[in-house]
Amino acid sequence: MSEPGETSTAAVATNGAAPIKVKAGRHREASLYHALAGAGAGDGRTLAQLRDAARLAYETSELPVWRRSGFWTTSLQGLDLGALEAPARSEGAGEQQPGGVPDVVARTLPERPRAGRLVQSGDEIVHLELDQALSERGVVLCSLEDAFRDHGELVNAWYSKRLAIDGNKLEAANAAFWRGGAFLHVPAGVVVEDPFEIVYAIERPGVAQYGRTLVLGGPTSEFRVHEYDLAEDFEGYPEGHRQALHAGAFELYLQDGARCRLAQFQDWGRGEVFDVSTRFVGVGRDAYCHWLPALLGGHLVRQHLELAVSGSGGEMAFRGLFFTEEHEHLDVFAVDLHETGPSGGDVHWRGTATGESRSSFEGLIQIDPGAQKTHTYLQIHSMMLSPKARIDTIPSVLVSADDVSASHGGTVGELDETAIYYMQTRGLDRPTAVRVIVEGFFEPLVAELKDEALEELVRGRVARKLAAARQDIEAYAISR
Repeated sequence: MSEPGETSTAAVATNGAAPIKVKAGRHREASLYHALAGAGAGDGRTLAQLRDAARLAYETSELPVWRRSGFWTTSLQGLDLGALEAPARSEGAGEQQPGGVPDVVARTLPERPRAGRLVQSGDEIVHLELDQALSERGVVLCSLEDAFRDHGELVNAWYSKRLAIDGNKLEAANAAFWRGGAFLHVPAGVVVEDPFEIVYAIERPGVAQYGRTLVLGGPTSEFRVHEYDLAEDFEGYPEGHRQALHAGAFELYLQDGARCRLAQFQDWGRGEVFDVSTRFVGVGRDAYCHWLPALLGGHLVRQHLELAVSGSGGEMAFRGLFFTEEHEHLDVFAVDLHETGPSGGDVHWRGTATGESRSSFEGLIQIDPGAQKTHTYLQIHSMMLSPKARIDTIPSVLVSADDVSASHGGTVGELDETAIYYMQTRGLDRPTAVRVIVEGFFEPLVAELKDEALEELVRGRVARKLAAARQDIEAYAISR
């Protein structure tokens, strides 16, 4: 790998052609934040053609840098991509592999009824199950590679329909090198009560995981999807040898009248996990999606989350929460995109930070020309729990239609000493009072999961983070 400021020459061959040589700088120009807002790479090319194009983009680009208005920068300069396992292809990569559910998954996920579960550890599918009755009704849950083989006509119509493959080096790496992957199809009119679980796990450092998920909801279908992103803490590995990478791509498309409740639980543990992912949800005519990511851990996390209402009468509720600690770096760009009207939206996020962590949330409402009679609101609330932590929140609106209602707001708060004192007079000790206040801060969103097992998992993880940050919280109270 070249040193900063140098250039490197890459020779790349696609489709049997002679290699071409291109030069790429050590650091690409910083990218500002903007919506995807357009067609993706799925333009009729085959999977092999898309992989070749993505591989070319990967070989000829450098690790990205994101910059927001000059005061916030997310850089992957600390990621030693060359030291991670090189992406490779092998025969039968889409087949289920032995090994069972990883320990981190077994410890974390609650035992509960579910419609199906797919678990990928590293780059292999290690567990797959689907309720037999749902399979008989036409529901498909399988690896994405198997879906291309067995359901090619359906998958080709939707794969990468709105996701690009060459926006940055890691985006290209995902499109070129993903293995296994997840595919879920709920056919028209099928209603499923229990959730489908899709799990990406990293069990050891040195792994480059390229998770790829495609979910399709047929007309008037109704279902739930829970994604879990989990890693071990990498205890016992020496400093400097604890890096891993998850470069994810997720796309969900809801056809006319479909309804989906989508939840994401992310906690990459205390190892040095880098997560750079793009997630897109498309809502069709008269369809509805409730989407709630819970981002609860990762050394460096950069998420582009985009929910687009693409059909008239579509509705969405975009919720989310985050909690950073120690030296973590979190960068979230959440887009509420309305491409046609009438449509409705409601975005509500909450976050907090301890230790010396850095969190940034930018929420964008974008209303395209012609999306008349759109009504949407965006709010972001944050709470500081440490004297050295930092949270930046930026709500914004970009409107290109004149018959709409769109507004935004945000708050930054601290622990209320009066409320803490009141609770102490009622018999609670200070740590318990702090826990109650912070849990109460998140509770309006946690309750919207409307899934008891997942709610308890989120509450438990928040409580654990608060206990670990007790000294930081006390130091902040003294500093004021």
